[in-house]
Amino acid sequence: MGGQCLVSLNELNGCLGGLLVMKMHRLTTQQWLPLSIEEAWGFFSIPENLDRITPDDMSFEILSGDGERTYAGQIISYRIRPVLNIPMKWVTEITQCVDHHYFIDEQRFGPYRFWHHLHRFKEQDGGVLMEDVLHYALPGGAFGEMLGGAMVHKKVKGVFTYREEKLSRIFPGAKVPA
Repeated sequence: MGGQCLVSLNELNGCLGGLLVMKMHRLTTQQWLPLSIEEAWGFFSIPENLDRITPDDMSFEILSGDGERTYAGQIISYRIRPVLNIPMKWVTEITQCVDHHYFIDEQRFGPYRFWHHLHRFKEQDGGVLMEDVLHYALPGGAFGEMLGGAMVHKKVKGVFTYREEKLSRIFPGAKVPA
């Protein structure tokens, strides 16, 4: 006869040595752009421009949700090839948007267990200080961290480094604050 085994998620996580615990990562970047707030917002609030500032090796492709300026509730789906040219679908939602100030995209389906990305814009020193604050977690808890954490973190940081370099070419005079 079969018996019942009732175990809470906390008890299970304890038995597995914390393997299910989600480890949150944070990446913050800033870049000053020699633009008016209107020009900066005009560039960053168009989803198609994301392709211009994403590394070519990711084969970034917007599948739906482009053609309009960013707005709260907007769903954008992409196809990316982040590792070994393997295609992966990614769906994000713009959950908050205040024109000329900030917008937040959150993953709905995709490679991360958690993805929350704040894009903030502030007039400063005759230009705009653009700030990205990204919180993300890998799937698989500690096991996911052990398997691919170092590679994923390097890739994420590399994407933002590429963006800084690309934006410096698109907008000469852009600089990263010291």
